[in-house]
Amino acid sequence: MRTARTVVESPHFVIRAVECADDHARWSAPETTPAVQIVLARRGRFRLDCRGSRVLVEPAVGYLSHPGDEVRFAHPAGGDACTSVTFTGEALAAGSGDAFSADVAARLDAVRSAASGRPPAVRVDARLELAHRLLLHTSADPGLAGAEAVLDLLLLALRGQPGDAPAPGRQELADLAREAILTDDPAGADLVTLAGRLETSPSHLSHTFRHHVGMPLSRYRNRVRVSRALARLGQGERDLAALAAGLGFSDQAHLTRVMREEAGHTPGRVRALLTAVLR
Repeated sequence: MRTARTVVESPHFVIRAVECADDHARWSAPETTPAVQIVLARRGRFRLDCRGSRVLVEPAVGYLSHPGDEVRFAHPAGGDACTSVTFTGEALAAGSGDAFSADVAARLDAVRSAASGRPPAVRVDARLELAHRLLLHTSADPGLAGAEAVLDLLLLALRGQPGDAPAPGRQELADLAREAILTDDPAGADLVTLAGRLETSPSHLSHTFRHHVGMPLSRYRNRVRVSRALARLGQGERDLAALAAGLGFSDQAHLTRVMREEAGHTPGRVRALLTAVLR
């Protein structure tokens, strides 16, 4: 079962907060994407089948679909929460209309160019995840400011995506490694142990993971921890020492250092930003 709440709606874009309670390993019936759309996960994970690619979608990896794409979903880990940003009307067409300034029209052109020909998987760093969560909190006004925020978010998601270099290993191997970390499998805490679990060499796993995920395994572990910290801070968590310990950081200083590196702000500042927009 899937429910969607419209957060922002304009003639040019729609932002929806989507909750999915599906729990099945099988692929769903195909759905056709009506417009350019980017989906960012806030909680949980699911699988996407689109244009011959299969993507494990979770807070560190979103997806981009184009008009006419047939997409299928599987939810072997249960439900999830995500945000869809759909560009409607002429938002991605030449001549974006009188409702937008020249600056926003230029952004629309940049989005169209960045989205063209992109594969479905979209790498999502912690700065983007924070921007996405803030956008969800603050995008009640569908005016020009809201349009600019959405376009900045989409451009941020599309920049720095994988190149065309040959892959050193299978995508499935990287996905299995991600699953181990996302499910807190003890083997996921160490490269050598994880490689043994996946019946490959540490070197091959390391190179394959970096190619497909865009970062080393150690940084991905921190990326997952930061994502969980963002969610907790958005709920008003105040005990940073307990938060750090619960997420596997060595201490509060370690959490602060990693969050500043990944999200650009300290945990206290993130909490202030998220709680301020809720007032």
